[in-house]
Amino acid sequence: MGSKNTVYLTQEGLEELKKELDDLINVRRPENIQAIKEARSLGDLSENAEYDAARNEQAQIESRIKTLEKMLENVSIISDVKTDTVGIGNTVSIKYIDDDEEDEYKIVGSQEADPFESKISNESPIAQALFDHKVGDVVTVESPNGSYEIEIIEIK
Repeated sequence: MGSKNTVYLTQEGLEELKKELDDLINVRRPENIQAIKEARSLGDLSENAEYDAARNEQAQIESRIKTLEKMLENVSIISDVKTDTVGIGNTVSIKYIDDDEEDEYKIVGSQEADPFESKISNESPIAQALFDHKVGDVVTVESPNGSYEIEIIEIK
């Protein structure tokens, strides 16, 4: 599945990252530089809260820019999603064997994971258990709270 540094993204996730990077470089960084200049003009830097805040924000902006650039260097776009077995990019309907409850998850790279949108990381215990299995398979999920079984109902 690629090297440790590989960042798996959908096309939509890639666009989001590029948009964030563009905003940081072309909007937030220039605003921050301006804020530092204005704070500097206020005089004594030793007790200048505005200056300290602007410098802290600068460190956060630069750190996020570096992180995003590194991610974009190692990106792998999730495409050609097959539906015969479970893999990254699939939406999978599952049934919990214990209580007959059903759920549906989209398996995405860890950067796009959002449990509130039923997007789970390819590194999560459920995704790891589902990989390479077919509809009808019952798999065991090893979670921190113990193991449980789920059945694959549908792969899209």
